[in-house]
Amino acid sequence: MSDSPLVSVVIPTHNRPSQLARCLASIAAAQVPGPIEVVVVDDGGSAQLEPIVEPLRDSVGAILVRKSQGGPGAARNLGLARARGKYILFTDDDCTLDEAAIVAFVDALAAAPGAIVGGRTINALPGNPYASASQAIVDAVYAYNNADPADARFFASNNMAVERSAIRACGGFDEEFTGAAEDRELCDRWRHRGGRLVYRPEAVIYHSHDLRLRSFVRQHRAYGRGAYAYHRVRAARGSGRMRDDFRFHAALPVRLLSSARQVPAGIAARGAGLAIVWQAVNAAGWAEAAATDATQRLSQRLPRRGAGGSPLGPPSA
Repeated sequence: MSDSPLVSVVIPTHNRPSQLARCLASIAAAQVPGPIEVVVVDDGGSAQLEPIVEPLRDSVGAILVRKSQGGPGAARNLGLARARGKYILFTDDDCTLDEAAIVAFVDALAAAPGAIVGGRTINALPGNPYASASQAIVDAVYAYNNADPADARFFASNNMAVERSAIRACGGFDEEFTGAAEDRELCDRWRHRGGRLVYRPEAVIYHSHDLRLRSFVRQHRAYGRGAYAYHRVRAARGSGRMRDDFRFHAALPVRLLSSARQVPAGIAARGAGLAIVWQAVNAAGWAEAAATDATQRLSQRLPRRGAGGSPLGPPSA
């Protein structure tokens, strides 16, 4: 293992040892333009990961670090703190890298110094309707936000790369986002500070997100809560307006209809139903976060009173 890796691959994980093993195997088989290391961050899991990570210590510099559970953003920040490579590649434990992905990322980063580079994600479970629907949503988001590859606006954190010094200077991921939207916040903050996002579809990863209806609902409800937090943060720093996203939702039916024409009618109908579920639970997550936020704000404004009616002051933090 080199003392100076060119690329550090950072992977947060939580109790998914078999998926992690596949992810690491794909990295070990990938083409590399120089020395690499892999930093696996166990985010409060209970699975025994040493037998999975340790055999790859010599070949790809794999190391395992542990932390109490705090969400993927905090896990990525710990991985970033431990990483030594010039470039950081972020992916997830349920993803596998195309053999040319690392080379494509390094080439793109060398051509666009200081940029975040995002790659293309492909659904590795086409027979799973929930995974397929989730990927269709991601594809629509990418088509809207990254129509100009040289001036992109959003990348998911399971498929992005950046210079280590640049992302450290930007502050990494916002750890207040414990469930979702930490990648949206980072991309928006990056652009607000004058940074570039560059889309490189040649950098391919395969996503094996084995969803069922319950986990599909849970995922997109969390995305709704994350979206509310994201828009609050963005409004506070003046980096965008919520109405900008209305254009995406207005164009969404046309995008989904175009995708539906490329698959059999039965699959298209099921996808349409899941799109309705997605919109409904996403809105429910948003409303839930908004209600929680309103309750917290109200509790901070109202004084508490004792039995005799005397103010006791605001609740303690």
